[in-house]
Amino acid sequence: MRDAPATPAATLSRARQIAKSAGLRYVYTGNAHDEPGQSTYCHACGARVIGRDWYVITSWALDDKGCCRSCGARCAGVFEESRGAWGARRMPIEFGLSR
Repeated sequence: MRDAPATPAATLSRARQIAKSAGLRYVYTGNAHDEPGQSTYCHACGARVIGRDWYVITSWALDDKGCCRSCGARCAGVFEESRGAWGARRMPIEFGLSR
């Protein structure tokens, strides 16, 4: 895959729109700077409830029960009370094989 050309951002956005028009609620673009396409929106009112720009959480509009702060609709998922601060740090991991 390293020698294949990158998928154009417009293609990712179009695929996201097709999935949303088919009824999927939570569809994201990935591996591209596309904050609108990487963010989570309330299915009831359309407000942005979690803003994302790659690994950075840019906004958080969920209450402590995972409900939209604009309309109160429950958003699917398991959420913390407040947004995390992970950022773009990468942490090394190791996989060990049990012998």
